[in-house]
Amino acid sequence: MNVSFDSDGATLAGNLYLPDGVERAPGVVVAGTWTSVKELMADRYAQRLAERGYAALSFDFAGFGESGGEPRDVENPERKVRDIHHALGFLAAHPAVDGDRLGALGICAAAMYMSGNAARDPRVKSLALVAPWLHDAAICEAAYGGAEAVAEKIKMGREARSRYDETGEVDYVPVVSATDPAAAMPYEIDFYLNPARGGIPAWPNRFAVMAWPDWLTYDSIALAPQITQPTLLVHSEDAAIPDGARRFHAGLAGPKDIFWTQGTQFDFYDQEPHVTLAVDTVAAHFGRTLR
Repeated sequence: MNVSFDSDGATLAGNLYLPDGVERAPGVVVAGTWTSVKELMADRYAQRLAERGYAALSFDFAGFGESGGEPRDVENPERKVRDIHHALGFLAAHPAVDGDRLGALGICAAAMYMSGNAARDPRVKSLALVAPWLHDAAICEAAYGGAEAVAEKIKMGREARSRYDETGEVDYVPVVSATDPAAAMPYEIDFYLNPARGGIPAWPNRFAVMAWPDWLTYDSIALAPQITQPTLLVHSEDAAIPDGARRFHAGLAGPKDIFWTQGTQFDFYDQEPHVTLAVDTVAAHFGRTLR
């Protein structure tokens, strides 16, 4: 069902998937990759979790998709963490949900944001991260071409922020492009460019240049020692930055598990058997920890 809720003055649009024949089911908030809208992968995982007995909420972050909020399509980690906090509040208050049994599922970059909220939100009783993108300064340097390249992106981002503050205009580049070297991911990625997969009209394929400083300086590895909830990671050596997953897992303060399987990063978004395997593993984790 279509739902909406407030997050710091912005009305966020979501989809709530409810299990059949379950009264006051455990609830799970689901979110996906950076710049994503709920239709890319969060809806898919939420619907699958509902089939397995969970009330699952996917939603568009403030400034993305069908949600309100300005400026549009700006990747702001702390803002996304706050949106997750409000999404959990909505879920906890819903009459079909047991507000004492709440979990969080982050796919790719949302692993960072779900972790950021879980570190300071005791309502989250269990955390699951699928193909998690978990970075700190060292990982960003390795992923983005070294310290100088990162510094240049941060400089460009700060200049773009200044232009926005002065003019209200947002500088955008593509998120993904095989031809534009300024793109946030300047190479061909079938998932994002294929209309049969993630290249859908609801996702505008644009990245706000002023987002680089907040994105590149967000330290998710440092969150791990603050997380005491049972936490599961599902990942692959062929997916994004497995070293970040290993370091994050090692630092977790509570019960933890990491399930290594096969597949590329993008396989976990919409391909089989990867999605079903991930959902089954996550559902089993929530089954053990949301009692």
